[in-house]
Amino acid sequence: MADDKTQTGGQDRKRISLSEDYEVRDWSKKFNVTPEQLKDAVQAVGNDAEAVEKHLRARG
Repeated sequence: MADDKTQTGGQDRKRISLSEDYEVRDWSKKFNVTPEQLKDAVQAVGNDAEAVEKHLRARG
């Protein structure tokens, strides 16, 4: 399903969409990682932002 940019908040803020360049950029900045590191983390634990953050913190 395409990302509906008119619907913000809620679940959309808890998921990371790698298909949207602005989301990759914004989440990478939030977690202070490269886009490649973010993509690797999403591949490892899924697109839940909390799980990705925990994974990135554990890696140091």
